Amino acid sequence: MSTSINAILGVSFLVLAIVATYLMFWLWGFPYDKEKRKSSAPQWKMNIHRAVGFAYVAVYIILMIQMVPRLWTYQVEFPARTVVHISFGLIIGVLLLIKISIIRFFRHLEELMPALGIALLICTVVLTGMSLPFVFKERALVAAAPGGSAFSDASVARVQRLLPQAELPDGADLSALATEESLQTGQDVLLGKCVFCHDLRTVIARPRTPKDWKRTVFRMLEKPTLGEPISELEGQQVTAFLVAITPDLQKSAQAKREQQLAKDKAMKAAESVSAAQGSGEADGDGEADGEADGETTGDSEAPAGGEAKPAAAAAYDPAEAKELYEDECSLCHELEEVDNAPPTSTDEVDELVNRMIENGLDLDEESLAKIKWYLVKTFVK
Repeated sequence: MSTSINAILGVSFLVLAIVATYLMFWLWGFPYDKEKRKSSAPQWKMNIHRAVGFAYVAVYIILMIQMVPRLWTYQVEFPARTVVHISFGLIIGVLLLIKISIIRFFRHLEELMPALGIALLICTVVLTGMSLPFVFKERALVAAAPGGSAFSDASVARVQRLLPQAELPDGADLSALATEESLQTGQDVLLGKCVFCHDLRTVIARPRTPKDWKRTVFRMLEKPTLGEPISELEGQQVTAFLVAITPDLQKSAQAKREQQLAKDKAMKAAESVSAAQGSGEADGDGEADGEADGETTGDSEAPAGGEAKPAAAAAYDPAEAKELYEDECSLCHELEEVDNAPPTSTDEVDELVNRMIENGLDLDEESLAKIKWYLVKTFVK
């Protein structure tokens, strides 16, 4: 089922939940005969509430028919967002079963119905709120492209200009990729195949350069697939479409220079962190002698030449370093990518962080030090 239809179902699901909750509050305001277990509310109003409830259950079943089969075929560990999404989807199902059971068999528990209705509304808001905004963001990016559409002549001309920067494989027909028909095919692949394994947030959370889009897309092509595989040509078409809907990363030459200066500063900070951590490891044996009697040393003494030795690598709070790593590194990719191919040495940690800086990571020296420290402590054995 296409992302557009799913978006319509998601909006309908949310609207039905809101309407059902509003009607529930309204109908529970009518006098209720506990002995006869009958409300004095007009029957036609009760029927409207019942119809809205049936429609809500129907939409839920349609959405679950799509989600449940994926659970059985998923070949890698679920990312955190997917776990939350699945959890709330299953919670809604449990709440619906409880609510239906009370209506049909356990009427003496009807006092719980308002609480169940509110819980359903909260779960529905969280469930739809995790995915729907990025569906609308994709639509907004398409409309914000030059010429008012990603498929306009102005947008096609822009893609023709930028696509060579993507460094697609030899033999790729750039002129054929930069056409309205190819861009529309790329959108269909993105919304029909790419979102089979993850939602649109993973794809469009932040803009990338044409080269980075190509790397991202072709990395996905190498992963196990749950549905119909994406061919290399389709990967090229998706790359072209993502280039089309990505805003200009540099609005002027000044902005480009500022970005380069920030990157150079981050690279120097990373090198400084690596030097400090390396000297800390080298000084470790000498410091151990000073701590043998239970005493810790203060500032490192200056050598004969008067120049102070580099400070040893600091030890950071593990929880704080982990939170920083997860917050910053998950902006561009899923953390499971690092878990599946972790760095095995400090040199590989340096390479990983430097590559992230090249891709746009811009942090101060202390933050880079915390991330490197966390990566070394977590993955380097």
